[in-house]
Amino acid sequence: MNGFDLSADVALGALASMHGEQSPEAARERYAIAVWCQLIEPGDSVAGRIIAARGPVAGLEAVLAGGPLPEVTARELAEARKRWLPRLSARAVAASLATAAARGVALVTRSDPSWPGQLDDLGPHAPLCLWVRGDVRALRRFEASVAIVGARAASRYGDHVAMELAADLASEGIAVVSGGAYGIDGAAHRATLATGGLTAALLAGGADRSYPAGHTQLIDDIAQSGIIASEVPCGSAPTKWRFLQRNRLIAALSAATVVVEAGWRSGSLNTAGHAAALSRPLGAVPGPITSATSAGTHRLIREYGAQCITSADDVRELLGLTPRTDAVTGVDAGRTGEATRVQDAMSTRSWRESTDIARRAGMAADAVEAILGLLRLDGSVETGAEGWRLRTAAG
Repeated sequence: MNGFDLSADVALGALASMHGEQSPEAARERYAIAVWCQLIEPGDSVAGRIIAARGPVAGLEAVLAGGPLPEVTARELAEARKRWLPRLSARAVAASLATAAARGVALVTRSDPSWPGQLDDLGPHAPLCLWVRGDVRALRRFEASVAIVGARAASRYGDHVAMELAADLASEGIAVVSGGAYGIDGAAHRATLATGGLTAALLAGGADRSYPAGHTQLIDDIAQSGIIASEVPCGSAPTKWRFLQRNRLIAALSAATVVVEAGWRSGSLNTAGHAAALSRPLGAVPGPITSATSAGTHRLIREYGAQCITSADDVRELLGLTPRTDAVTGVDAGRTGEATRVQDAMSTRSWRESTDIARRAGMAADAVEAILGLLRLDGSVETGAEGWRLRTAAG
């Protein structure tokens, strides 16, 4: 077996600082999963099929023994061993487990009661485990959740919509899932935290490190009340492949996915593709037809059957929930401050430029433009060659 020790004594010793008392067999299984995490890249279906058939311990022993495995073809197994065995290192496994223990990261597997079963819908591409920083018990609360994702280089309009959607949904106990990135992801996480809601950030690198570095405080804040999770071991760096594979976890963990802004080739479209492949409901927020950051969302609506999302009520319908009927609908439902200021600065008779509206409202012009876009979707205002004005009841 290449001299690699999978004994209970080694497993118990390696896991002692992370998982306290456990049976020798449970320790061997958990340790074997930690070893697998060092060997494979996320979404490796060859490993997934072997482990599904034999379990993590017996599967790893069979791979290391060097014989044939009927679960996969001889060619698949030969190529897999070439990928995996150069990574086999007891020292690397021990280092990742020690880092996890030092950073308060738990190794959550399918045998744990907190395992989110919806991830298993990914079949042989499902993650073997999650490395989790935060309250692992909260993982069970993501069965009724929504992924809010979008462009990193988001516009003020996109940030505003993401915050409105996340805050409204989170205030009703709907968990929000995203990727911890700049732009739409960060806006959704912050709005959820601000309302005391539950949010999860799924990372492409190890759960022990904050990426991007500029979101270190945000990721720490999420870990305090929510979930930071990754399928790669602590110490792992994010790579382009891992970002793409991470997106399948966002889609699988969530009951529905909403793309707020996305360019024509945005990574968020990859998340949407995974949601569609899993038959999860998919929504997209429309934006200005001149905006490159909305080209991807328009494409999802036009070509892929994504539902048009203009409010949190639309997301509730996507989740199969009854829309609220006891509250004012529209962009200012429950959050009237800034929208009301913009409307107070407008007229039903006179057209006004957005800069004039901003001056009258005492607000920044880009913030006003974002709110005007939402109010237009809501049908409260209209725009023309001369600017903006309030719509009358008859209009």
